Amino acid sequence: MSAHDQMRQMLDQLMGTGRDGENNKYKVHFTDPRVCRCFLLSCCPHDILASTRMDIGECRKIHDLALRADFVAASKRKEYYYDVDAMEQLQTFVNECDRRTEQAKRRLAETQEQLSAEVTAKLNRVHDLAEQIGKKLAEAEKLGAQGNVEESFKLLEEVEEIRKKKAQAEQDYTNSMPASSYQQQKLRVCEVCSAYLGLHDNDRRLADHFGGKLHLGFITIREKLDELKVR
Repeated sequence: MSAHDQMRQMLDQLMGTGRDGENNKYKVHFTDPRVCRCFLLSCCPHDILASTRMDIGECRKIHDLALRADFVAASKRKEYYYDVDAMEQLQTFVNECDRRTEQAKRRLAETQEQLSAEVTAKLNRVHDLAEQIGKKLAEAEKLGAQGNVEESFKLLEEVEEIRKKKAQAEQDYTNSMPASSYQQQKLRVCEVCSAYLGLHDNDRRLADHFGGKLHLGFITIREKLDELKVR
């Protein structure tokens, strides 16, 4: 995108279609049913998950920053109830994701070795600590990139403490089952984005997952859905 296009996009976003009298390239009003209501509310899954493993392609409805600016300005004077339409669309999307998650869990239950309740609890403890490490590492990297070095180091110190707990949890899990069984890759399904997480995934892999666009995108979608339900 050229500098001119970027500047025009910024002006569209700030000032809407009335900026120069000829800025409505789609020749529609934001109330037109062809305009994406989720986009107007900045929560269209097609945009949020673009260029991820679960990219669902371009939205069939109109996305235009100028129309969004028009909507934002108009909604200060009148309630359009687009949050209801957006909530229904996001709920359908989240329901589909949750369905895939349950399917993945069933597949794992069918293919992975069945463990006793005690061993399963120990395995889940290892997974939980690994997830804590991944999330905190991702947040620490984000804070460091923002220049918040002190808070980033605090998180890294917390990570070291969790690593000690994880090492002990792994030892407890290993001692509770035959070595041959432990060598198998035990998988778990992420409840947020339905991706697979492995027992033996290293910290870098976990940080990349929890700080990645796909996982964060699903967090954004789920948080927006909760927000719309409250509204």
